[in-house]
Amino acid sequence: MRIGNLSGRLVLVADGRAVDVEKASSGLFPSEPQAVYERWEDFRAWAATADLPPGESFDPTDLGSPAPAPRQTLAIGLNYRDHAAEAGFAAPKGLPPVFTKYATSITGPVTTVGLPPGGHTDWEVELVVVIGTRAARVSYADAWNHVAGLAVGQDLSERVTQMTGQVPQFSLGKSYPGFGPVGPWLVTPDEFDDPDDLELRCAINGEEVQHGYTRDMLLSVPDLIATLSAILPLEPGDIIFTGTPAGVGLGRDPQRWLAPGDELVSTITGIGELRQTFAS
Repeated sequence: MRIGNLSGRLVLVADGRAVDVEKASSGLFPSEPQAVYERWEDFRAWAATADLPPGESFDPTDLGSPAPAPRQTLAIGLNYRDHAAEAGFAAPKGLPPVFTKYATSITGPVTTVGLPPGGHTDWEVELVVVIGTRAARVSYADAWNHVAGLAVGQDLSERVTQMTGQVPQFSLGKSYPGFGPVGPWLVTPDEFDDPDDLELRCAINGEEVQHGYTRDMLLSVPDLIATLSAILPLEPGDIIFTGTPAGVGLGRDPQRWLAPGDELVSTITGIGELRQTFAS
């Protein structure tokens, strides 16, 4: 199942067409996309048996994040060995660095992003996990049962701000407006042959700059959910950015940053793509 946010309304997506959930359910479920996670099991049960209309075509530019207002956004740093190496760090032992992307940075899949003046804006394609049912001290074996679905994410990062001050400002440097595109929709884990082995790609103006597989994460999705939920409850609709593979601008020689007019395309096989254009 694929669920989306079309012009601020919750939809089911199939074959390039969207079914409005509030209308199809005769008001059983509200139109607000974020609200569905509070009733995720009921929604899954309804969607599995509902006699849905054929749906309508739509413009991808009208899509928003499938989880547009999470209570918590947790982001994982250095979760791929090759990315840790290019950033000049040893691979973390135990829990990698955890930071947040503030909710106002979260946007949909097709956007124009303003580049902060004087900054060095970098790209990081990531698998995003959205929590479906509350996870508190869950086991590794039970972790996938708490996942609503998976999406593509971009952890856009302004490196000057990130590294400013006596200690790094990861959260601020990664939370400028538009710096958290998520989408194009949410895909439930049962849609994948192996949700722990997905292929990620990222390209700038058609040039591939990142290519990796989630099987290479130091902490897998179940590892992350079990480890994080041992410390704090993960609530329905929360988002986890799971980390990026190698190939970011910071790790290049010479270093490379996004520029006005660049088009960034971020893809995960079996989910879809994000498309960001950058402006001054």
